[in-house]
Amino acid sequence: MYKLLLTENFEKAFNDLTKKEQSLFYKKMRMFVKDILHPSFRTKKLRGQEDLYESSINMDIRIIWYFERDELIVLIDIGHHDILKKY
Repeated sequence: MYKLLLTENFEKAFNDLTKKEQSLFYKKMRMFVKDILHPSFRTKKLRGQEDLYESSINMDIRIIWYFERDELIVLIDIGHHDILKKY
């Protein structure tokens, strides 16, 4: 099972989500820390980025993250699909 670390940037972006979206995030993270490769997350490396990954919370909300050691995932951003343009 992985541990999560939230960056300041992630927390700021998270606060911009609706309460419903935030609630969905918490629900999905319980499964994510157990199985980051579960098909519902559609986890993949970000194109052009060596160590960054994206995973889907739903069809619109994405999280951007990277591994820090074997047991820690650092969440750096969350938002609607267009956040991928930043990376």
